[in-house]
Amino acid sequence: MSTPREPADRPSHATGPTAPRNGTRPRGADGRFRPQASAETADDRRFRPQASPGTADDDRLGPQASPGAADDDRRFRPQASAETADDSPAAGATTVPDAAVASTGLEEVLDPVAGPAGGASPARAGSADDEPPTAAPLPEDRFLNRELSWLDFNARVLALAEDPRTPLLERAKFLAIFASNLDEFYMVRVAGLKRRLQAGLPVRGGDRMPLRTQLEAVAEKAAALVTRHSACFTDDVLPRLAAEDIRILRWADLDDPERERLRAYFREQIFPVLTPLAVDPAHPFPYISGRSLNLAVAVRDPDGGSELFARVKVPNNVPRFVRVHRDQPGVRMLPVEDLISVHLGQLFSGMQVVECHLFRVTRNAEVEVDEDRDEDLLQALERELARRRFGPPVRLEVDASISDHMLELLVRELDMHDQEVLRVPSLLDLSALWQLYNEADRPDLKDPPFVPATHPRLTEGEVPRSVFATLRDGDILVHHPYHSFATSVQRFIEQAAADPDVLAIKQTLYRTSGDSPIVDALVDAAAAGKQVVVLVELKARFDEVANIGWARTLERAGCHVVYGLVGLKTHCKTALVVRQEGNQIRRYCHIGTGNYHPKTARLYEDFGMLTADPEIGADLTDLFNVLTGYSRQTAYRRLLVAPQGIRSGLIERIEREIAHVRLGVPGLVQIKVNSLVDEEITDALYRASRAGVHVDLLIRGMCTLRPGVPGLSENIRVRSILGRFLEHSRIFRFGNDGDAEFWMGSADLMHRNLDRRVEALVRVSDPVARAELDHVMTAAMSPEVEAFELAADGTWSRRTGTVEEPLVHLQELLLRRVGGTAS
Repeated sequence: MSTPREPADRPSHATGPTAPRNGTRPRGADGRFRPQASAETADDRRFRPQASPGTADDDRLGPQASPGAADDDRRFRPQASAETADDSPAAGATTVPDAAVASTGLEEVLDPVAGPAGGASPARAGSADDEPPTAAPLPEDRFLNRELSWLDFNARVLALAEDPRTPLLERAKFLAIFASNLDEFYMVRVAGLKRRLQAGLPVRGGDRMPLRTQLEAVAEKAAALVTRHSACFTDDVLPRLAAEDIRILRWADLDDPERERLRAYFREQIFPVLTPLAVDPAHPFPYISGRSLNLAVAVRDPDGGSELFARVKVPNNVPRFVRVHRDQPGVRMLPVEDLISVHLGQLFSGMQVVECHLFRVTRNAEVEVDEDRDEDLLQALERELARRRFGPPVRLEVDASISDHMLELLVRELDMHDQEVLRVPSLLDLSALWQLYNEADRPDLKDPPFVPATHPRLTEGEVPRSVFATLRDGDILVHHPYHSFATSVQRFIEQAAADPDVLAIKQTLYRTSGDSPIVDALVDAAAAGKQVVVLVELKARFDEVANIGWARTLERAGCHVVYGLVGLKTHCKTALVVRQEGNQIRRYCHIGTGNYHPKTARLYEDFGMLTADPEIGADLTDLFNVLTGYSRQTAYRRLLVAPQGIRSGLIERIEREIAHVRLGVPGLVQIKVNSLVDEEITDALYRASRAGVHVDLLIRGMCTLRPGVPGLSENIRVRSILGRFLEHSRIFRFGNDGDAEFWMGSADLMHRNLDRRVEALVRVSDPVARAELDHVMTAAMSPEVEAFELAADGTWSRRTGTVEEPLVHLQELLLRRVGGTAS
């Protein structure tokens, strides 16, 4: 039987090559927005693109979709620059002009061209700083520094470790998270600052802080945090663990039978893999791999002679903590570097060990691939990954007791500066506390376990209902980890793979697990003869090697594998299933805020929408055509897509709230993202606050906006929620004159997301889904919910309530509401 051809899916408004970008309203020749010619219902108030000629001012919102334009061929190709992954364009870039105040209705406020007397000349198209004539310009010091803001985020993680109310082993876990976070910060952000400074590149970021000043401020703040981190571990968590019979010991703490047992372990398991490397005229200073633990050893011939230096690498293929015994109650562990240190005499036979200190080097981990030059991205990335381990050092961590002359030797040989040295007064690399957390079988010292609940509409009976039949009855919004990933998103893909009526599966993969059931299902689908298209993002930071492996696995199975668009990372979380149903084709979709990663779906807070909405299905069809082919599609029905449409679409909606307020209608903007650093979005929020729009921001990580500044941002509140789960969802809510508009998707408000990634936000229209998003956003901003709050001076404070009346945590509220069960 022949398959019916799919009907044309182009939006009715995008009938020609001059169709504007997604989410934009039509413009006149002067670049300002035109009102619709007909009366609109509440549902029609969303901005409906129409075909109209672009002007020079349109470039500020992104390239036009007209053929022959000089910029069209660069549509998905960022300008060549030496920016780091998150570097921003220079501050002060132009944005959507502020609407002029008019007194003749909403359309006139949105379109100052149509003045009250008909024919008043419009003000010139403005920049990000444009305000009504009576408003003062936005102050130059309105932005916080993004690097220092990131360190503030890690300080909030540390605050959870310092909190005695946090279960004890969870405190150890947060100490480990703090350490691994700081590693990545140096590997990426500090490395990028150093590279820009060395290359003489200009300062980026709205705060305009000079690069050298930033590096000095980062070094000072990081050192203070490391001191706090070490004190929390040594003076607080470690003694409390010991009181619970969980001990990290030193060699001097062991009795003779324990020492003898560990000596045997050293001889059999560790000594054979150790290699002492001398440093002298015949032995150059060895390469120090990034994040490895190393012993700097000074030895001397007992018969006389000068002091000599050698390096011993701590093997990374043995556990960091050696169990002293497993046949007795409690947990007793010895750091492996201690075991090696006391046996150095066996490595340097006949020599006297003068001193020995642990050190650790962090290196630049950025990967650069010339995608325009390299014909095979996968092979080019493999070559670059091999080079990454040799990136320049950016941080040297040393034992606080190291001698000055040994530290000078390390700094000199590694070609580093004193500013790049961190003296650590406790164990180095406390990310190893994950081992302690996992091996200590003490559920009483951890968060209560829970099993995610199956979404009520997906609850299994004796025979599991088809996901497709369920979606034909309406959309499903799943909230992970409260709702099970396995019985929702994973089942959606697995049922599609096994369903004989499914013709095609198209999916993006940014990160997934090592034993991914998602990949297994896609392999099964290809084996069953379905068309399977998978966009594997090879450039997902620190998952490059894993994704190269998945790409090859999928290719061998017969899937069509693509790597995305030149110059952009594909970060959107989308899946499209095409199914034959009688004599028609129906499309089923998933759009989420988090990765298709079953393991992190139990740890990260994310939303995902499963839907059979025809418009969303048509949008995803268009989007996948862009990702896999040569489509110039830029206008969508229910999506905002970066790099063209998200910034402009969000700013338009912020400006709409401003227009409502000027007509006496309350304005509301609520945003939940991981980071807010984009200057244009931030300036739009400042303008909204000045106009009287109420702005609520829930930012987990970096935030460069200053809330609560009189005359600038007194109507803006910024909160941050950290806890058991990593808050990861991105939600956008606009009051819209009582007809609230909700969007969700993959994009944070950062330059990398809005300019150098393919991201997707979807408008949520299902009433039940909208009510769920409303509940989460309202609860998160409630004064009865525990949170960190940002002040105008850039400092964060934690609101926890009192001992008598503690505030409740948002995640605890949601756990109770969804009803996950104890495992």
